Amino acid sequence: MAKPQDTKGQSDSAQGVTHDLASRIALAKRDRAVEDNRASAEASPEMSGMARGMRIGTEFIAAILVGAVFGYLIDLGLGTSPWGLLIMLLVGFAAGILNVTRVVAQMNAASPAPAGSDMGPDETDEDDNDDA
Repeated sequence: MAKPQDTKGQSDSAQGVTHDLASRIALAKRDRAVEDNRASAEASPEMSGMARGMRIGTEFIAAILVGAVFGYLIDLGLGTSPWGLLIMLLVGFAAGILNVTRVVAQMNAASPAPAGSDMGPDETDEDDNDDA
């Protein structure tokens, strides 16, 4: 086990060099932390968009697959092949479209409006016109 260094035996110039080295290391660590934070902040919107796209695609494909499986099971049980599969495949497609529109509406409501965008007249503007 290494013993802690005793600074009493060092000359003033050696202590100055050690202190200078420690300050340069601390400065380099701070600079690297700032760069890492900046890089992660720049990558976040891109990953967020990728995650949103994957969620939308998954919602759509899952609904179609569930419809197809239910249709296949109906065909097996009732012996109506291929009509149950075709009808439930179309129902799954419609459910997928509804899921995608629901998810996109939720994402749009959760995200803030871009800076400088015109969101239309406020409700107070409509109330002011009623007085005239």
